[in-house]
Amino acid sequence: MASASKRRPIVLGVDAREPGRLATSWAADEADRRKLPLVMVHAVPKPARDLHGFERRHHEELHHNGRQMLDKAAALTGERHPDLEVTSTLVEGNPGQALCRQSRHAELVVLGSRRLSRTEELLSTYSVAVPVSAQAACPVVVVRDPEHITQDPPYLVVGVDGSPASAAAVDVAFDLAARRGAALRAIWVWQSQLIARVDEHDAVQTLRRLLTETTAGHADRYPDVKLTHEVIRGHPVEELAKASAHALAVVVGRRGHGGFTGMRLGSVPHGLLHHAHCPIVTVPRPADEPGA
Repeated sequence: MASASKRRPIVLGVDAREPGRLATSWAADEADRRKLPLVMVHAVPKPARDLHGFERRHHEELHHNGRQMLDKAAALTGERHPDLEVTSTLVEGNPGQALCRQSRHAELVVLGSRRLSRTEELLSTYSVAVPVSAQAACPVVVVRDPEHITQDPPYLVVGVDGSPASAAAVDVAFDLAARRGAALRAIWVWQSQLIARVDEHDAVQTLRRLLTETTAGHADRYPDVKLTHEVIRGHPVEELAKASAHALAVVVGRRGHGGFTGMRLGSVPHGLLHHAHCPIVTVPRPADEPGA
């Protein structure tokens, strides 16, 4: 077996402000659960020209602040998991692009959330949740809210729509559920107003069959994960957000490549980044994976 240091790490994006305790704790717990190293990354925007005077001092302050945030995140991690292998990395460049580069060799990328509006997402240099979720080569976990552990049994939610991306999301959701001893709710949300001249009973039965087919084969690999199938009529973002209210996480697939503005992340994962009540896991479709 390869040593932990040669395996794909969990990557944590560390903010320029106080390190997010929720995201740091989630990433450290997951790295410990998987026996993987944790790589903490902070990016300082690279100046477009040579700096002098005040600008140079400001840039040096950004570096200093970044190292402080990495040190604080490492301290939080050390308190939680003293034996965890942790590496801190400070890089220059666009934060989103830096984390996407890291994602090519990562098991997961974990981010906190500044709870920016959609306009702020487009204008902020430090906006990373949407562009990284849209571009990363591995699943991205955005920790806006804590895992809800009060349910018995605890459960995760996975959104299914028949696409290759949602099939990949099902794979990730089963793995996350198995590692947590949790149940899994597989939900297909359909918008009946978009399907003309369809008998609702027949439509629901067809979607339930497709949902079952999408999740088939996982029971043998994950015999301890209790799976339920749900076909719900409504808006996917609204219904999955409701289902997330008491969940450990909600897992969805992304359908294509997104630009660094994040505008091509897709309406459902993008909407959940604003409205879900637990960590959101966005999974790239298989064609997005290196070598696919």
